[in-house]
Amino acid sequence: MFTDEQWARIEPLLPSNQGRRGHPFGEHRRVVEGIAYRYRTAIPWRDLPREQFGPWQTVWKRHRRYAADGTWDRVLTQVLVEADAAGMIDWAVSVDATIAGAHQYSTDTTRPDQDTGGRGESEETAADRG
Repeated sequence: MFTDEQWARIEPLLPSNQGRRGHPFGEHRRVVEGIAYRYRTAIPWRDLPREQFGPWQTVWKRHRRYAADGTWDRVLTQVLVEADAAGMIDWAVSVDATIAGAHQYSTDTTRPDQDTGGRGESEETAADRG
């Protein structure tokens, strides 16, 4: 999973157990590797190998907590800063302004110039004319 060098960059950015009340966090590396494994393989959380990453519920809860408290944002920012400083990121951006038109009947809305109030003139009955 993560090399020791990669983990040394990430670990200081994760929340510590210092001052934390209740059940302390378990091993961060195991859980974070479980999160990365889940996203790399695109498997459901419940299919995480328990013997390798522990209970899937723990991995899922930690991922959810890190997303909510901004931990993942801090990790991403730091990794991007380091990669940019090392010249590993090409910031060239390509923007495509393609416009795809849809037929007027592809939506359930009507055009302003259409009368949708009932029968048209050609559908009048003899009683209506008379």
